[in-house]
Amino acid sequence: MKTVKTTYNRRSFLKVSALSGGGMILGISWLSGTKAVGSPTTDLVSGMNAPTNWSELNGFVQITPDNVIRIMSPNPEGGQGVKTSMPMIVVEELDADWPKVVIEQAGLDTKHFTRQFIGGSQAIRQGWKPLRTAGAAARQMLRQAAANAWNVPLDEVTTKAGTLLHAKSGKSATYGAMATAAATLPVPKEVSLKAVKDFTLIGRSQKNVDGLKIVTGKPLYGIDTQRPGMLIAMIVHPPAIGMKLKAVNDAAARKMSGIRAVFPVKLMQDDYERTFFDTAQFPEVVAVVGNSTWEVMQAKKALTVEWEPFTEYTEKKNMMGRKQVATIPAGLENTATHRTTMAEMAQKPATVRRKDGDPETAFKNAAKVLERTYTGPHLAHNCMEPMNFFANVTDERAELIGPLQKPEFTEQTLSARLGMPLEKIDIQMTRLGGGFGRRSYAHWLLEAALISQKVKAPVKLIYSREDDMTSGIYRSAYSATYRAALDAENNLIAFHIKAGGVPESPLYADRFPAGAVDNYLAEDWSINTNITVGSFRAPRSNFMAAAEQSFLDELAETAGKDPIAFRLELLKKAQNKPVGKNNDYDPARFAGVLELVREKSDWDRQKQTKHLGVSAYFCHDSYAANVLELELKNGQPVVKTVCCAVDCGIVINPDAARNMTEGGIVDGIGTALFGNLTFTKGVPDAQNFDRYRLIRHNEAPKKIDVHFVQNTHDPTGMGEPAYPPVFGALANALYKATGKRFYDQPFVNGLEKSS
Repeated sequence: MKTVKTTYNRRSFLKVSALSGGGMILGISWLSGTKAVGSPTTDLVSGMNAPTNWSELNGFVQITPDNVIRIMSPNPEGGQGVKTSMPMIVVEELDADWPKVVIEQAGLDTKHFTRQFIGGSQAIRQGWKPLRTAGAAARQMLRQAAANAWNVPLDEVTTKAGTLLHAKSGKSATYGAMATAAATLPVPKEVSLKAVKDFTLIGRSQKNVDGLKIVTGKPLYGIDTQRPGMLIAMIVHPPAIGMKLKAVNDAAARKMSGIRAVFPVKLMQDDYERTFFDTAQFPEVVAVVGNSTWEVMQAKKALTVEWEPFTEYTEKKNMMGRKQVATIPAGLENTATHRTTMAEMAQKPATVRRKDGDPETAFKNAAKVLERTYTGPHLAHNCMEPMNFFANVTDERAELIGPLQKPEFTEQTLSARLGMPLEKIDIQMTRLGGGFGRRSYAHWLLEAALISQKVKAPVKLIYSREDDMTSGIYRSAYSATYRAALDAENNLIAFHIKAGGVPESPLYADRFPAGAVDNYLAEDWSINTNITVGSFRAPRSNFMAAAEQSFLDELAETAGKDPIAFRLELLKKAQNKPVGKNNDYDPARFAGVLELVREKSDWDRQKQTKHLGVSAYFCHDSYAANVLELELKNGQPVVKTVCCAVDCGIVINPDAARNMTEGGIVDGIGTALFGNLTFTKGVPDAQNFDRYRLIRHNEAPKKIDVHFVQNTHDPTGMGEPAYPPVFGALANALYKATGKRFYDQPFVNGLEKSS
C-alpha cells in the first residue's frame, strides 16, 4: 500500500459535488480541476430520450442514493477496451461491486480535460495513477461519512463490494446511503492505494461492457446515428493525387429524385495554420446532399466534374508548438519512381541521428560485413466502419456525433473554420468501427460540419470504401539498409542503420541494438511527396521491427549462433555494459520476453524439426516477442501457431489484453503478406477490396498462445506492441520453409516469384 496526493502542480485533481436529487459526483481530471456541468438529455447515437441526471464531466464517479454507481469513460473506445479497463481501475480502488457499476462514454470536454483521445497506446499508462487515486479518494470519503454517522473511528470502517461495514457494531450501509453525506466532505489531501497483491478486480478478466450491445446490434457506432430531418451527404474528390477542382456541371444531378444540393466544399482557409492532425489529401471536394444514401450515390455518378493539376504550394503548420512551412510538390506520382528514388537515397550521405564509437574503422577492419536492404509499401488503413460523421450546425451551436480518435484537436480546427467559439461546439464520441490512426485525421468531420452549415439541416456524411481508400492519409513507404561488422570470432563489432521513406523516415535511433554495440551509426533521409500520410498502427515501428528483426536473424546465422541466443547476448551487453545514455528500452525486460517465448514455444526442441521464426521488439513502452510456426502447402504459407510473450506491466483485463494481442498478430500477418498500395500517375491502383488484399479467416493462425510476464510494473501500452514483431517472425519462418530471405513487403510477391 502506498500513499499518494490528490493534487498535482497546485491544481485540484479531484473535486466533489452533490447531485441535485442526493448522492455525489467525484470529478476526475488528469491535469486540471473539474466541476460538473450541463445535463445532456438525449442518447448520442439514437437520439432517444435518456436520463436527465447526467453530468457532462468527462470522467467521474457518480453515486446516487439508490446505490447506482456510474463511471464515465473519457477516452474514445476503438476496440482496445479502454471503456472497460479504465473504469476497472477506478472500481478496484473504490471497492465497488463491478457487475453493478454502469459505464458510459463521456463526450468531449476540453475545458476540463487534456489528452482526451486515443493514440500511442497510452490511455492506461497515463490514466493508471489518476484513476486509482480517484477511486481511492471516493472510497475514503464514503468511509468518513459512515464513520461520522456511526460515531466510530475511520480506521474501523471497512468496505466490500460497494458496502460500508463496521465489524464491532455490526452496522452496514450501501455506498448510496452515504453518498449524499460524503458529497459534503472535502476531498482528502492524501489517500492510500492498494498493494498490487490485494487487487481483486484488476488482473481478472471482465467482459467488454459494450459486448452485449455489439452482438445484438444496438446503436453504438457513428454510422448508426439518426435524427429527424437528417439528410445524407457524400463527397466527390479528385480522381488522382496531384489534381484539384476546376469546374462542376451539376445540372443532371440536381434534377434527380431526392437530391437537395450539390456544391464545392473548401476544407480550410488558405492562410490557416494547420495543427498536427489537420491532415487532408484534398483541400476542396464536391458535396452531394440528398434524402437517402442510394439517391446520393446515383447523383454522384451523374456529376460532370473537371479537374486540373495543381502547382506547388505551401502550408503553414504548427506541429505541437514547432512552427514550419510545408511544401506540397506538384505532379502525378508513381510507385515505380518512388522505388527508384529510395534506392538512390540509400546510397547517398544521410543525416546522422546517433553515433557511438568509431563505426567507420570497425567496418574497415571487419572479418565479415553483412548488408541488406528492406522495403515496405504505402498502406491503407481500411477501417471496417466507413468514415462518417453526423453534423447539425446552426447559427447558435454545432452538434457533432461520430467516431474519431483526436476530438480535442479537431474541435479547435472546427472552431476556427466555422467561426464559432468552442463553448458552442458539442462533439459526442461514438465507438470506433476501427481506427488504427486513420480516425486521428478527421477531415470528414469538417466536411460534414461545413455541409450542414451550408444546407441548414442535420447531415450525416458517409464515405464509400472507394472514397476512403483513394483520399490519402496512408502509411509511408519505407526503406532501411542495415550493415553489420563481425570480427574473426564472429563477435558483433559495428552496426549501421540508414533508413528513410516517402515522405517520412521510420528510424528510431535509440532502440535496440543501440546500446549493445560499441560502434553504432544511425542515419536517415526522406523524400517529399504530395501523397498524404499519417499514423498507422504502431507508427514506423510496424516497418522497423520487420526490417530489424529480419536482419538480426540473418546476422545470427552469419555468426553461426542461435537467433534467440544471439539477441540475448546483445541484451546482456546492453544491461551490463551499455553503450551511450539514450537507450530507450530496458534490456532486462526485453530479455524477459525472449526467455519466456523460448520456454513457452519449446524453441530449443521444436526448431530442429519445424519452420520457426522468432522476433522481439520494444515499442509504446512495452515488450513483445513471437515464435511463429508455418508450413508450405501448394507453395503458400500456412501459419500453424504463434506463441507470443508480452511484458506490458500489470495487466488490467487479461481477456482484453489477450484479444488485442491476437488481433495484432493476425493483422500483422495479413499486412506483411498482402498489404500493398501502389500509385500510377497519382491514382491509387487499389480502390476496394477486390484489389487490396486483406487476410482471410482461413489464413489466420490455427492457434495463438499469449503469455504475459508477471510483474508489478505500472501498466504500459497494449493496443500496438504486439503488431510490429510478428512481421519479422513471419519473414524468418518463411526463410526456414523456403530457404529464401524476404526483404520486400508484401511477402506474397516474393512467394510468387519463387514458386
